[in-house]
Amino acid sequence: MKLVVLYEELSEYFLVCLNRFQEKYNAEVYIICKKLNKEAPFIFSKFNNIFIYDRDNFTSKNLLSKINHISPDILFCGGWSYKPYLLVAKRLKNSIPTILAFDNKWNNSLKQKILSVIFRKYFKKRFSSCWVPGRRQKKFAEKLGFPENDIYVNAYSADVDRFYIAYQNFISNKKKQYPKRFIYFGRYIASKGINDLWKAFIEIQNETPNEWELWCFGAGEIQPIIHPKIKHFGFIQSRDIEKYLSNASVFILPSHFEPWGVAVHEFASAGFPLLLSDEIGASEDFLKDGINGFVFQSGNISELKERIQKITSLTNEELFIMGESSIGFSKKNTPDIWANTLFSIYSNYKSNG
Repeated sequence: MKLVVLYEELSEYFLVCLNRFQEKYNAEVYIICKKLNKEAPFIFSKFNNIFIYDRDNFTSKNLLSKINHISPDILFCGGWSYKPYLLVAKRLKNSIPTILAFDNKWNNSLKQKILSVIFRKYFKKRFSSCWVPGRRQKKFAEKLGFPENDIYVNAYSADVDRFYIAYQNFISNKKKQYPKRFIYFGRYIASKGINDLWKAFIEIQNETPNEWELWCFGAGEIQPIIHPKIKHFGFIQSRDIEKYLSNASVFILPSHFEPWGVAVHEFASAGFPLLLSDEIGASEDFLKDGINGFVFQSGNISELKERIQKITSLTNEELFIMGESSIGFSKKNTPDIWANTLFSIYSNYKSNG
C-alpha cells in the first residue's frame, strides 16, 4: 500500500502517526510539504519507508508526474489553499480515496458562509472524504458539503505512549511533592496569548506572592519578559521536553486562536492538570472543567488570574488526582487509533466503490 501526503508544515507527532500506519499496514509513505518553520525548527526522526520531499522543488506539472510515478493507493491532503495540491486531488479523485484534512473550527462567520458556498461548487468534488480533529471541525465539514458518513474525526494524535512513559517515570516523586511550576510550551507570538500569561502571572506574584514559578518553552517574534519567577528555555525539540516534565506540574495555554493544539493532548498524556483558554479546540476532548483543570475566557486577564489562583490553592493530592484524570482523557486518541481510522477510510472507499 502506498500513501501520498500533501501537507503544509510537518510535525513530529504527525510523523509518529504515519509511522504507525506504515508499520501496521506495511505501507510506503510519501510526504510533500513546506520547509521547516524558522520559529519551530524541529529535527525529525527518520522512519523506514517514509520519504519527505520539499514542495518548492516541484512545479504543478512535475508534482503530478511524481505522484503518478508513485501510483498511490490513498491521497491525504492537508487543507485546500495550495493550488497544486488541489490539482493532484482532481486528477486522482475517481481512482483512489482522496482525503481532505483540516482543523478550522466552524464559527458561523460571514467569511465561512461564503467559503462554504464556493467550496461546494468548486472544491468538494475533488475529495471523497474529510478527516478533522473534533466536533467543531466536523460542523465545518458538514457546511462544506460532506455527508456525515464521509466525515471522520480524531485527525490529530499526540505520541501518547512516549508521554505516558515519561509520566510513569516521574509519578512516584510527584506523589511525594507536587512541583509548584506552570509550564507553557508554544511559540512566542500574539495569537498564543503569551503576553496575557506573563501579565496575569506577574500581577499575582505582586499581589499575593507565592512559591509557584512559570517555565516557558518556545521562540518567536515576542521578546521574553524578565521576571525572577519566570524562566525561559527557548525553543527545544519535542523529544527533549520529557526531561523537564518531572519538575513541572500544570500545563497552561492562553491562546487567542488555537483550532486544536496537540500540545494539550501531549501534556494530558503526561498526567498534567490543564489550564486552557476557551479558544483551544483540543479542550473539548482532553479537558473537563473542574475535573482535570480549568477553562478561562480567552483574553480575559482577570479570569486567567482567578484560574491560576484556583490551581495554586489546591493540595498536592488534588493536583495529583487531576493529573490522573488527564491520563484517562488522553486515551481518546492514539497513533494506533489514528492508523486504524486511516485504513478504515481506505476500506470504506473500496467497499463503496
